[in-house]
Amino acid sequence: MKQLTDVPVFSHFDKNSPITSDTIMAKTMTTQVGEIYIKANQYGLSHLSLVEAKLQMSERTELNHQACRYLIQAEKELEAYFSGKRQHFSVPLAPKGTEFQKAVWQALLALDYGTSCCYADIANKINRPKAVRAVGAANGANAIAIIIPCHRVIGKNGSLTGYAYGLEMKKSLLKLEKSK
Repeated sequence: MKQLTDVPVFSHFDKNSPITSDTIMAKTMTTQVGEIYIKANQYGLSHLSLVEAKLQMSERTELNHQACRYLIQAEKELEAYFSGKRQHFSVPLAPKGTEFQKAVWQALLALDYGTSCCYADIANKINRPKAVRAVGAANGANAIAIIIPCHRVIGKNGSLTGYAYGLEMKKSLLKLEKSK
């Protein structure tokens, strides 16, 4: 299992950004693993869901050109990821969460494509070695699946553990990354 290495604190999202806008743009896209629903605000991508995607028109309160650019960028990067041509994402991210959750998500971004680690590795990476269960909860609270690669976290014994979109989806994503 790969050991985590030091990375700069969220190089592509500012964990101190005030996410206060109610302006959200959303769209769906079709991938080899099914429909994906993505949302963005003026700070970056805020959500990526792998389950049956439905645009929630009530959230699209006004046109936001910056959010539109993030959606277009995310869609292009995801298409490249699923075709095996992209291993890292550069779309700005704007996840909502606690400082602890953001620290976990930052550690997830440090995981190399095609590798995996266990929850204890993430807990150690963020200097909270006794917070293994809390790391699991933060992993499960990740609203930007694939791009913040929570699917790369497995059990300490190498077994596949829970994934918000099911173990078959997790297995598919890990297989995709190992085959490229």
